[in-house]
Amino acid sequence: MIQAKEQLLAALGDALAEIAPGAAVEPAFENPKQAAHGDLACTLAMQLARPLKQNPRALAQALIAALQARPAAQQWVESMEIAGPGFINIRLKPAARQQVVAQVLAEADGFGVRPDNGRKVMVEFVSANPTGPLHVGHGRQGALGDALCNLYATQGWQVHREFYYNDAGVQIGTLATSTQCRLNGLKPGDDGWPESAYNGEYIGDIASAFLAKATVKADDRAFTASGDPADLDGIRQFAVAYLRHEQDLDLRAFGVRFDHYYLESGLYSSGRVTDAVQKLVDAGKTFEDGGALWLRSTDYGDDKDRVMRKSDGTFTYFVPDVAYHIHKWQRGFDKVVNVQGSDHHGTIARVRAGLQAAGVGIPAGFPDYVLHKMVTVMKGGEEVKISKRAGSYVTLRDLIDWTSRDAVRFFLISRKADTEFIFDVDLALQANDENPVFYVQYAHARVCSVLARYADEHQGDVSPAALAAADLSGLTAPTEVALMNKLAEYPEMLGRAAADLAPHDVAFYLRDVASAYHSYYAAVRFLDGDTAAMPARMALLQATAQVLRNALAVLGVSAPSKM
Repeated sequence: MIQAKEQLLAALGDALAEIAPGAAVEPAFENPKQAAHGDLACTLAMQLARPLKQNPRALAQALIAALQARPAAQQWVESMEIAGPGFINIRLKPAARQQVVAQVLAEADGFGVRPDNGRKVMVEFVSANPTGPLHVGHGRQGALGDALCNLYATQGWQVHREFYYNDAGVQIGTLATSTQCRLNGLKPGDDGWPESAYNGEYIGDIASAFLAKATVKADDRAFTASGDPADLDGIRQFAVAYLRHEQDLDLRAFGVRFDHYYLESGLYSSGRVTDAVQKLVDAGKTFEDGGALWLRSTDYGDDKDRVMRKSDGTFTYFVPDVAYHIHKWQRGFDKVVNVQGSDHHGTIARVRAGLQAAGVGIPAGFPDYVLHKMVTVMKGGEEVKISKRAGSYVTLRDLIDWTSRDAVRFFLISRKADTEFIFDVDLALQANDENPVFYVQYAHARVCSVLARYADEHQGDVSPAALAAADLSGLTAPTEVALMNKLAEYPEMLGRAAADLAPHDVAFYLRDVASAYHSYYAAVRFLDGDTAAMPARMALLQATAQVLRNALAVLGVSAPSKM
């Protein structure tokens, strides 16, 4: 259906040029909302009626006549009819639907993947400060960000994964003093324990390792402890390295990697913050008031002007963000996506305002944002509270240990990012249709089981090369047509999901493919009866398994052959 649709779209463009030369509309097909209306729909006649001052049904008839004269329509179209005020409903020949099976088998892992477009995209995600283990909110960012990277890769983008963290702010100071207190024999609840200190047990682990003069290595640093409780700077560096190492372990357990770790301190030491501020001053986009330096962000749609440099000489937190994103642009990224918690919503307007005001050629709307809401964890019917400072929050590693990496990834992507999500640990462990990741993975395992039985019981060759030679003309049953139609949607679905920053669309699509397959499985006895029909059915099953694997890989989820 993919090849047929592409050829028919080109034919529609030719037909449009024939009956309405120079018309300011693009040839396009839509998917009918009801299967009874056909395989494709076209609304061009209604779009052209007013500018051409013609009856839309007459235009529709002219379009049909022009299309019918073209080889693509003769090859792929079974019928075309006019409905309502000028809709054109198109029914395709069975061969048009069946050809997707051969295409999937031929392209395999490359099905749905576009060629390199020569453009670079950076996705920044997780970006947790090294003050504690990663929590489930970071896990949602990890799942979303990694899936977005995989989506962009399918669309031909050169993808760069980046992790940004504040390595020199107030929180890092609190981490150092909390560890020093544990080194001095204090613990949470003791007299003299700072109210702002981190109470998690991991602080005690850091203190013990520091006293032992341990060496810790992370992806971006290594540090050996002095063991001296008075060495506050050494404690700070050790604690950061220790927790960066812990976060690396979390990320590896989650199957997430990064190309680069970017330090906020580097923005200051390199002079990029000072340079960004100077650009804004030179552009005349700032003013002084009350001893502070302000950005005229209202010139760019913000609801009020923003302080950049406070009266004490320190910068507000959005200023390094502006410097950071100028550097992203200077590094040659055509597109930048930030995956962050919804509490960052207020920074979007001021960061974009700063980037526009800097006058360095950054387009409006740069960068893009995916903001996610909170994750509530339920276990045993009760909510597990998340409280980072109290040390009682659920870590990403906890969630993986309780369920599985596959379950955590699939669940955290299975809803739109801007909706709050309840992660039900008990549901993630269920082996039934209510568990979405089990439902999808079981579909793949079921296909593998049928293919294995066919090879064993009928000595059939289930290799893609052998099945590609099967006569597919018999694949006309309603459940077969529904499954083939769903497989044919995969490339377009990937393109939309990437364009809309919507990896959850892949999870929705997987559920639909699994549902179509389970319906097919219930309706047809694949290995009984007509042996002549088996090769075509096995070809459809092999194509189904391939698409399931491809889509699961986008989400970073495995496709088991047995369950």
